Amino acid sequence: MQTNFSLAQLADPAIAEAEDILRKCVHCGFCTATCPTYVLLGDELDSPRGRIYLIKGMLEEEKPATAEVAKHLDRCLSCLSCMTTCPSGVNYMHLVDHARNHVEATFRRPWHERLLRNVLAELIPRPFWFRGALNIASISAPFVRRFVRGRLRALLDLAPKSLPAASVVDRPQTFAAKGERRARVALLSGCAQTVLAPSINEATIRLLTRLGIEVVIAKGVGCCGSLVHHMGKEEAAEHQIKQAITGWMAEIEGGGLDAIITNASGCGTTVKDYGFMLRNDPDWSGNAAKISELACDITEYLETIEGIDRAEGDEKPAQIVAYHAPCSIQHGQKIVKQPRSLLTKAGFEVRDVPEGHLCCGSAGTYNIMQPELASKLRDRKVRNIESLQPDIIATGNIGCQCQISGGTGIPVVHTVELLDWATGGPKPVGLN
Repeated sequence: MQTNFSLAQLADPAIAEAEDILRKCVHCGFCTATCPTYVLLGDELDSPRGRIYLIKGMLEEEKPATAEVAKHLDRCLSCLSCMTTCPSGVNYMHLVDHARNHVEATFRRPWHERLLRNVLAELIPRPFWFRGALNIASISAPFVRRFVRGRLRALLDLAPKSLPAASVVDRPQTFAAKGERRARVALLSGCAQTVLAPSINEATIRLLTRLGIEVVIAKGVGCCGSLVHHMGKEEAAEHQIKQAITGWMAEIEGGGLDAIITNASGCGTTVKDYGFMLRNDPDWSGNAAKISELACDITEYLETIEGIDRAEGDEKPAQIVAYHAPCSIQHGQKIVKQPRSLLTKAGFEVRDVPEGHLCCGSAGTYNIMQPELASKLRDRKVRNIESLQPDIIATGNIGCQCQISGGTGIPVVHTVELLDWATGGPKPVGLN
C-alpha cells in the first residue's frame, strides 16, 4: 500500500511503525473471509482491509477521528484472525491499537458512551470494586432489566446471579512445589478472573505445584493493562503495565523466575507485547522485553514439562470435550496444538469446533459495547459447539467462558481445570 506521510510525521516513532505496517498490505482481501464482523455484516469498512484504509486516511491527514471511523474501529473485535490469514505479514494488532489511541485522544463520544467506558475501565481492573458492582447488578437486575435496553441491558444480562467467594490464593504469596522443585514461576492472578472464576487460579496452582513447580503471586501485580489498552486509554494502560513489570522484576531479582504464567489468554497476548509497547521508553524497554520473553500461556508451559497424564487407577470416565480456542490463543499467541495435546494426554476425547477461527463475541468489553453483534457471534459459536454433542466445553480465556456459557447449558470450564481434575485434583465446579 502506498503511503503519503511527511518527514515530520515520520519523526514520530508510532507513525513510522504504522507506515511500515500499512506498506505491507497488498489489498488481497484474504482477511475478509475470516473477519467475524465482515462475515456478519458484509460491509467492506467492517473488514480489516476497510479499517486499514480508514486508519491510513485518518493518520495521514492528521485529523481528529470522525464518528464514522470510530464506529467501524469500535466494531473490530481485535480477534486477530486476519493476522493468521494475511499472507503479507501485516501486523494489524499494532496498527489498530495505535488507531484506537488516536480515536480516544481526538474523538468526543456521546456522554453516555463515555460514562460507560470510563466506568468499565475503572471497575473491571479492580477486583474489590468489580465484585461490589456485580453484586449490586445481580440484586437489581430483576427490577431494572425491564426498563433498560442496549448496552445497559447487555451489562445486566452478563452479570452472574451469584459470585464465588474470593480465593486466598490470589493474595501475594509463594506456593511451594510438591517434592523436588523443578522450576519457579510467577502466575498472573489477573483482575476480572479472580472475581468471576477464582477456581481457575486454584487449579493452576494445584497442578503446577503437584508437578514440582514453585508458584509465586507477585506483590503489586494486578491488571495486565489489556482491557484499557484495547479501549485506547494509553496512559492508564502504561500505568498498569509498569506496575506489573515492577512486581515481576522484584521476583526476578530476588528468587528468580523461569517463566511468567498467564491463564487468561487475553492477558497473555498483552504481556507478550510489553516489549513492543514500551520499546521507545529507555527507562522501561529493557525490563519490558525481559518480561515478554518470560511470558507464556499455562498450556504452552505445561507442554514443555512431563507429568500431564491421567492419574493411575483413576476411574473418571473419558469425557467428550469441545475445545474452543480463544482468539487470543490461536491468533494472538499462535498456540494451536498444545491445549488439544494436553487434554488428549489427560484422557479426554477432544473435538474441534467448526468455524473455530471465528470469535465468540466476548473480546474484553465488546459484548457490552456491541451487544447485538456479540450475541450473533455467540449464538453462531454455540450452534457449532452443540453440533459436536460434547459433555464439556473447554477454553483458555475467562471472557470466552462467560460469553459461551450465556448461550448454552453445556458446562464451560477452563482447560487447566480439566487437566487438574484428570491428574488428581477436584472435579471442576459445574460438572455433573
